[in-house]
Amino acid sequence: MNRVHFLGECMIELRHGENGVMHQSFSGDVYNSAVYLKRCFDNVECSIVTAVGQDALSDEMLNTFHKADLNTELVFKHPTKHAGLYIIKIDDKGERSFTYWRSDAAARTIVNFLNDDVLSKFKSGDMFFFSGISLAVIEPEARPLFWQKLEQLKQAGVILVFDPNYRARMWHSEADSKEAFNRAFGLAQIALPGIEDLEQLYGLHTGIDVIKFCQSFDIEEVIVKDGPNAVLSLANNQIEKHEITPCENVVDTTSAGDAFNGVYLGARINEYSIAKSIALAAQAANITVQHPGAIAPKQAFMSDMSALLNT
Repeated sequence: MNRVHFLGECMIELRHGENGVMHQSFSGDVYNSAVYLKRCFDNVECSIVTAVGQDALSDEMLNTFHKADLNTELVFKHPTKHAGLYIIKIDDKGERSFTYWRSDAAARTIVNFLNDDVLSKFKSGDMFFFSGISLAVIEPEARPLFWQKLEQLKQAGVILVFDPNYRARMWHSEADSKEAFNRAFGLAQIALPGIEDLEQLYGLHTGIDVIKFCQSFDIEEVIVKDGPNAVLSLANNQIEKHEITPCENVVDTTSAGDAFNGVYLGARINEYSIAKSIALAAQAANITVQHPGAIAPKQAFMSDMSALLNT
């Protein structure tokens, strides 16, 4: 079975509902991507790599991972820390704003758990996925060791996948984030940048700007996301434009990019073409934004995805 390891943070999500009622669930960019990949491609093993606490909500988070059929062998329990938490508000256009409590989250210590035995498990996988949020969450003093681990994985033949997913408030400075992102781009074989993220950090305003930036690194495959607009791809030194159909019923954009990433990687690991993989990924994103919260209801999601998956 093909295997993808997703390293990062899953958090407790509180979302405002009607009449002041708060809805509690779990979310995090790499976790969301793993869920959507597994839904669409059951032949791929999706392994979550993170740290949680030993409290009731952390146990509930683990149960949620199991229900999504994710491998939790590399979910570690920190003896004193807990999962991070955030509250999300959605405006009438489906755009979101967040308030976070994550500065002392267990996931920040994940590198401490990455011993040689864990690294050998990573080496047995096909892909290793991490994001700009994954990097920001990791304690700064642990990042040099994390880079060493990634270099070992790349040398072992594991495909490293990076989504910048830039959140300025999570970084000490712009210089720190650029240093980390440049290192990540330099290691990645697949990059899944969004224009908005790189516009904030590097001043890149168009898909072509992003493509040219990525060409300065040794990245085999680049997929540039631009919300509801066309997707650009770079592979084998060829740039292609892929038109997509924008969603007209946007409820919540929270994890559109995460759904895109997960389904795209699942399609590619199953040897779909880049064009077909983008079409599937864009459809997954379109379905996701029509539902509140980071994870769309499985039955509704798969009902809308099944036709395209079966063609």
